[in-house]
Amino acid sequence: MFSFLSRSNGIDISAQEFKEKVEEERGVVIDVRSKMEYDEGHLKLADELIDFNAGEFHNKVDSLDKDKTYYLYCRSGNRSGQAARLMKSKGFENVYNVGGFDDLARNGLDTE
Repeated sequence: MFSFLSRSNGIDISAQEFKEKVEEERGVVIDVRSKMEYDEGHLKLADELIDFNAGEFHNKVDSLDKDKTYYLYCRSGNRSGQAARLMKSKGFENVYNVGGFDDLARNGLDTE
C-alpha cells in the first residue's frame, strides 16, 4: 500500500514522531489550513495559522526565523507538505510536515 508520508525525504514524519520531536524541541507549530478549517478544530499546540492556499504562506515565509524548528500540518498532509518543501527550498533546515489534523487528533494530540 502506498503511504503518503514517506520517511525518506526527512520532511514528512508520522504523528508519533511528531509527538516525540515536539517534546525534545517545542519549535513552532503552524496550521496551514483556512481560517474556517482552523475554527472547526485545531491542535492546542498550534502557534500560528498561515493559510497556504490563500497565498498568506508564500508572503510570510520569508519573515520566519530560519534558526527555529517548524512543524506544519493541514487537513491531509498535502498543503503542509508543499509548505514544508517551500521552506526547505528557501533555506530552512528544521522543518517537518506532520500530516493531517484528523490523523494527529486520532493519535492523541490535544485539540480545541
